[in-house]
Amino acid sequence: MNGMQTREALANEIWRACDILRRDNNCGGIMEYIEHLSWLLFLRFLDAQEEEWETQAQLAGHPYTRILDGDLRWSEWATKDWPADRLLEFVHGRLIPYLQSLGGDSLRETIRSVFAERNVIVCASGYNLKEVLAIINGIDFHSQDDIFIVSQVYEELLRRLGSENRLAGEFYTPRSVVRFMVEVVDPKIGETVYDPACGTCGFLVQSYLWMKQYERTLDDHRTLQEHTFFGQEKKPIPALLGLMNMVLHGVTAPRVVRRNTLEENIRSVTERFDMVLTNPPFGGTEGRHIQANFPIQATATELLFLQHIMKKLKPRDGMKKLKPRDGARCGMVVPEGTLFRGGAFAEVKRNLLDQFNLHTVVSLPPGTFAPYSDVKTALIFFERPGPTREIWYYELPLPEGLKKFSKGSPIQDEHFKEARELYKAWDAYRKGQGPCEACLSERSWIVPVKEIRARGYDLTARNPNRKETEALPAPMEIVASLLEREREILNIVEELDMMLSNANGEGEA
Repeated sequence: MNGMQTREALANEIWRACDILRRDNNCGGIMEYIEHLSWLLFLRFLDAQEEEWETQAQLAGHPYTRILDGDLRWSEWATKDWPADRLLEFVHGRLIPYLQSLGGDSLRETIRSVFAERNVIVCASGYNLKEVLAIINGIDFHSQDDIFIVSQVYEELLRRLGSENRLAGEFYTPRSVVRFMVEVVDPKIGETVYDPACGTCGFLVQSYLWMKQYERTLDDHRTLQEHTFFGQEKKPIPALLGLMNMVLHGVTAPRVVRRNTLEENIRSVTERFDMVLTNPPFGGTEGRHIQANFPIQATATELLFLQHIMKKLKPRDGMKKLKPRDGARCGMVVPEGTLFRGGAFAEVKRNLLDQFNLHTVVSLPPGTFAPYSDVKTALIFFERPGPTREIWYYELPLPEGLKKFSKGSPIQDEHFKEARELYKAWDAYRKGQGPCEACLSERSWIVPVKEIRARGYDLTARNPNRKETEALPAPMEIVASLLEREREILNIVEELDMMLSNANGEGEA
């Protein structure tokens, strides 16, 4: 069997494992069987990794204490010819309780967090579990080729999860969007990357792949493995999926924790990062106990996340001379409402423009996040130090003949080709290395910050280059914008209702 046939056979075996899990009574939906496959793959990967760490320790003459040892080692229980019912007894009664009790260092805490804070999906049938274990045992986790194939299949599973399950969409960002954002932010080895709503860790994985191309030394490798990637995720299942995504792509000890990011009081932030890349949840609302953690209070999660991110970016060291783009920086997905809303939103945007350099806004077309959201969105990029003096806008077009992106016609890397070229010209101009005209086009323009202030901090992308016949946006864009504005109105009504309820409560007291 040649290499291509071997890779294809391995991929087919992993898909066969998915089919086995899908027919199990406990794994009826895509969310359940991906979760089940994830924790099994994670334990198999951990076993192979511990073998390597143990060998390295022996060669160096150091002791090594395994995380999973004795009957808990994968090679002990997962390769054993159990009676089906005994296998399930072991998993439920011995393995999972032990994983839920781990602690003492960052890796053990991470493992504990993804197993302890949810009901772990386990096959109803011990026979199905045995079949899946046999398939996973056929993967060589010491082989980079095998790991690469598994990571490819896993990414495809995450994509399917995002497109087939509307709830899953909130933690899956189209990878073409992720790749463009990482390229713009341009993380370097030695810088820390943080995603406060990391979901399946798409931004952290892509940042690693981007930075890995510059890895030259053992110190570089150790830095990327242990000191670079930080993620927080509120929900336990995406936290597990994200952790697995990181390890399959080569980061063995990512700092991915299950935590509600918005519970941190930003007035007392101590840990800060060189860059933030994120697509935080929007459309949700938070109660007063969460809002109290922020100087500018609002129910909308996207506004709270923006304040959190602004506080989490490292301030500039006044004694250090920074090269261009060496300062802390952020790439963030926001709903269009964040750009045009006033009130608390305008106040936060004023702080953003005063304290940071909001240098780029990319307006995305309708359907970019289809099928799980029709809300029109934009990408914003800002950096320290501020203030903002001018903003470069780019309006990403739809392909000819397409009214909106959709599940059947999703946004792809090639749709960002012009955006990449024009952004490079804009970045060169910002550094004094190129002419301003090179970054201007029918779909890109520059707005001085005084104009933004004059219109009440409305950052909406209004293309001044549209011809009169093109003055009206496409119908689908109008629909998407109306949906966004309807959502904003509902948020405002909820805020008013909460204010009135609190006022009545105070009056009654």
